[in-house]
Amino acid sequence: MPTNTFLGRPVEVDDEGFLRVAAQWDDELAALLARIAGVEELTDEHWRVIRFARADFDTTGEAPTLRRMQKAGGFQIKRLFELFPGKPAKKIAYIAGRPKPRACV
Repeated sequence: MPTNTFLGRPVEVDDEGFLRVAAQWDDELAALLARIAGVEELTDEHWRVIRFARADFDTTGEAPTLRRMQKAGGFQIKRLFELFPGKPAKKIAYIAGRPKPRACV
C-alpha cells in the first residue's frame, strides 16, 4: 500500500493518491489536498460541499456523484464546476478524504 508524506506525517493512499484511512483526514490535510488538486483556497462554500460529501459517504458508503450532490445536497452542478474546476466529483472526493467515485475514470 503506497504511503505519501503530507504535513510531516505518513498517509496511506491508493495508486491514484486517494486516502485509504479515513481517520488520517483532517481540515489541515484537506486544505493541502485542495492546493494539490488546484483549488488554492477553501471558502465556507467549499467546506459545505466537502462536509456534505464526507457525511454522504458515511451514510451511503460511496462518494457522491454530482447528481447526488445536486439532489440530496442542494448544490448546483454549475457551481460545483466553478468551485472545483475540471472534474469536480473526483476533486471533492480527493479533498474530502474519500475514495474516488465509481463513475470517475
